[in-house]
Amino acid sequence: MPRLTDARKDLRRAQIAEAAVRCFGRTGLERTSIADITAESGLSAGSIYAHYRNKADLVRAAARDVLARRADVLGEYAASEAPPDPDELLARLVAAIDPVEARVGVQTWGEATTDPEVHDIVVDMIDRMGAMLHDCVTAWLVKVEHQEPARARESAAPVARRVSALYQAELLHAALRSPAGTAAR
Repeated sequence: MPRLTDARKDLRRAQIAEAAVRCFGRTGLERTSIADITAESGLSAGSIYAHYRNKADLVRAAARDVLARRADVLGEYAASEAPPDPDELLARLVAAIDPVEARVGVQTWGEATTDPEVHDIVVDMIDRMGAMLHDCVTAWLVKVEHQEPARARESAAPVARRVSALYQAELLHAALRSPAGTAAR
């Protein structure tokens, strides 16, 4: 059997993770089986297990993929000459919410209350998102508000926490207002 290149492995992993998110969004984390993900991805179960150990591994990969996309955007905002102020930052994040990803995120939060492995994933993702928001708000305070970096870093902490909390509330709102069973775009 021919070996997959690293690039091909990455594409296959992404294909599987995207199929898993669509399934999780439609039927929930608990009710989605590896067979569902296999059917959605068009791959064999062996292929799924060659890339992911179990469903928790897929949840982790999906969460990291979503966070990586947010990290790219937040990094661009922070690096720009005039980073957005906290209100604009929140507005941009909210505008980018995908309802299916929001449903999967909220389901993952629920699972985190009873599953220690999922709990660790959620806490890590929230902490990483918070750090990225903190960096973005700090950049805005330094570049636009002309605060000294050390003071800006300190001032940014409570603002970033509020932006994070409001973003999480918007994710919940998006998850609840989008109909269950809707397939990802």
